[in-house]
Amino acid sequence: MGSMSETLNRTQIVARTELKETSKRQQVGILGGNFNPVHHAHLIVADQVYHQLGLDKIYLMPTYEPPHIDHKTTISSELRLDMLELALASDDYLEIETLEINRAGKSYTYETMKTLTELNPDVDYYFIIGGDMVEYLPKWYEIEKLMSLVQLVGVRRPNYPITSEYPLIWVDVPLMDISSSLIRAKVAKGDSVNYLLPRDVINYIEMKGLYRDG
Repeated sequence: MGSMSETLNRTQIVARTELKETSKRQQVGILGGNFNPVHHAHLIVADQVYHQLGLDKIYLMPTYEPPHIDHKTTISSELRLDMLELALASDDYLEIETLEINRAGKSYTYETMKTLTELNPDVDYYFIIGGDMVEYLPKWYEIEKLMSLVQLVGVRRPNYPITSEYPLIWVDVPLMDISSSLIRAKVAKGDSVNYLLPRDVINYIEMKGLYRDG
């Protein structure tokens, strides 16, 4: 018969093993973008993917510098983060992931997801992309390695293919022809942007005088 201490040690080891085996892995979505500014089409995509796939959370992840060949200018990350916080204030299942902002430099998706999966080994990640981006997947940096880290989720868009050589989960989302560039252009012309983005974000844009120059 073993000692009392040996019995306790065995009990603790068994308890830890059972806890590990029964703990549920988190299912988390990532929606990247400039969010310059965040608008209702972003929020609807995040909400629909969250509900349709039954995920635990969705993180909106602003890029620091998109790795596109065509350079895109944007406002400071602090301003974009402020607007995201205002837009997500009432939804506890939508949060902000600041890894790319904190890291700075080119925001390669593979590098980002490699870091996130290393930091969160008990999370299964679902990386959300628009249907217009699917045809460019073969050109993504380290796409094969990225596919080993995440499940890609494609959001259907009209006039874009819904097939890919890569395994995607497709999600149908109500179509809204809203873009950040459209909103910036409207603000620059003094046109209304009511109902295109959250009221608190509109107020912030007005208070800070953003996008008046396009």
